[in-house]
Amino acid sequence: MKTRVLAAAALGVGLLAALQPAVGQTVLRIGMTAADIPRTLGQPDQGFEGNRFTGLTMYDALVLWDLSSAEKPSVLVPGLATEWSADAADRTKWTFKLRSGVRFHDGSAFDADAIVWNVRKVLDKEAPHFDASQVGVTASRMPTLRSARKIDALTVELTTSEPDSFLPINLTNLFIASPAHWAAKLAAVPASVTDAGERAKQAWTAFAADASGTGPWKMARFVPRERLELVKNDAYWNAARVPKVDRMVLLPMPEANARTAALLAGQIDWAEAPSPDAVAQIKSRGFQIYANQQPHVWPWQFSMIEGSPWTDKRVRQAANLCVNRTDMKQLLGGLMAEAVGSVPPGHPWWGNPEFKIGYRPDEAKRMMAAAGHSAQKPLKVKIQVSASGSGQMQPLPMNEYLQQALRECYFDVELDVIEWNTLFTNWRLGAKDASARGAHATNVSFAAMDPFFAFVRFVESKMAPPVSNNWGFVNDPEFDRLVAKARTTFDAAGRDAALAELHKRIVDETVFLWVAHDVGPRAMSPKIKGFVPPQSWFVDFSPITMN
Repeated sequence: MKTRVLAAAALGVGLLAALQPAVGQTVLRIGMTAADIPRTLGQPDQGFEGNRFTGLTMYDALVLWDLSSAEKPSVLVPGLATEWSADAADRTKWTFKLRSGVRFHDGSAFDADAIVWNVRKVLDKEAPHFDASQVGVTASRMPTLRSARKIDALTVELTTSEPDSFLPINLTNLFIASPAHWAAKLAAVPASVTDAGERAKQAWTAFAADASGTGPWKMARFVPRERLELVKNDAYWNAARVPKVDRMVLLPMPEANARTAALLAGQIDWAEAPSPDAVAQIKSRGFQIYANQQPHVWPWQFSMIEGSPWTDKRVRQAANLCVNRTDMKQLLGGLMAEAVGSVPPGHPWWGNPEFKIGYRPDEAKRMMAAAGHSAQKPLKVKIQVSASGSGQMQPLPMNEYLQQALRECYFDVELDVIEWNTLFTNWRLGAKDASARGAHATNVSFAAMDPFFAFVRFVESKMAPPVSNNWGFVNDPEFDRLVAKARTTFDAAGRDAALAELHKRIVDETVFLWVAHDVGPRAMSPKIKGFVPPQSWFVDFSPITMN
């Protein structure tokens, strides 16, 4: 391990040498798991790591997550909207009251026009600022939103295609960019560029290099594939969340050993998902390891299309019974929680499934034998996985472990290893698309902190690609009925009960191979104070101080 860490450190010296703190400034340097800086134009890519680092830092949404506690799950709090409600007579109409006095980083005012503009950027193909490149990472996360209408300067009405109690949660993913700043970038496009679509594209490219949101951090320097430097927004509308650190530097470092080496060498202060076999060394050197169970699932998502081996429920359940998750946890140095569903037992949405996930290989072998498979006639399955990425934990060793473990239960697993952002893009294209390359499952981790992200997008038939993330084309009328029941229940207790029914069926029908819940391990310099590891995939960088 020591040799690998030193080698990785040498590779990073050229990149990191210029990142020493400026005199008089406090600077926080973070090694991300992403292979590139997530997009900065308002709707990030790179999964929810993009939201964490270039979404919630530079931008705000109408509704935000409370990330202030390590002891309780994150809940929704007002963001750019101070309050919201669905029309009692027409549940497809929502009214949002907006926060006054908010300004974008470029100095322009935030108002209802800005909300309408930002909805149109991803939903209205006729809008002059429509950007197709932002649609995939946005529309799939709020699939029922159809339009926005200004009522007055600080009130906006949003319309959905059907009654949808999940809408406020979905809107945490719509980040509000500055219309005035984009218009200035458009005006700077050379007059020789006459095609309206090309002019808009160039304006967005320029915007991404000089972003303007309303968030607590402002863009200072952006070098694609190398680093993003953010500075605190002293004029942030929420004085309690004005950052206490002057500058934050984000570095793409997809290899766990490289992140660990850079931390130990003092080249970064914070390493996302450090190498598990270096945890003892990290602690012995005085660094801190933070971890907290998150609503985040590390699974295999099965294809249910014709010809997929996973269409046999016995095979799906056998796979879930053939994984020793305790051993997997040891492999990861204890930095995971064992998953027996998309939410843990005791959660309001648990529902007490009849199928009990655990390590019972003899039962798994009997199921496989009944399905016609044996050691002499193993079932060939192909899984598309990544080498790194947002929330992917340690994907290669974890998937190689599964490959070996499932062999015991008559599976012959082929791993198709591709780049993380490509895998994430393929996730929205589906198992029928050529990008799947014949894979029968995909390994994309997912957040489970809200009903849509935890359940709906995977099992509702309407969420099949290209709409959302029903990659495997699950098509079950009972799933659709339960989703509709939960979506149209507007009181919290009733919605929880409906979601518990839905989760029970998801586990009983076994639409995933559930392996782990992420605990968000982060290794940090002892100079970092005030960090709160929330029970969320996201993080609030504002309270952090540096000695």
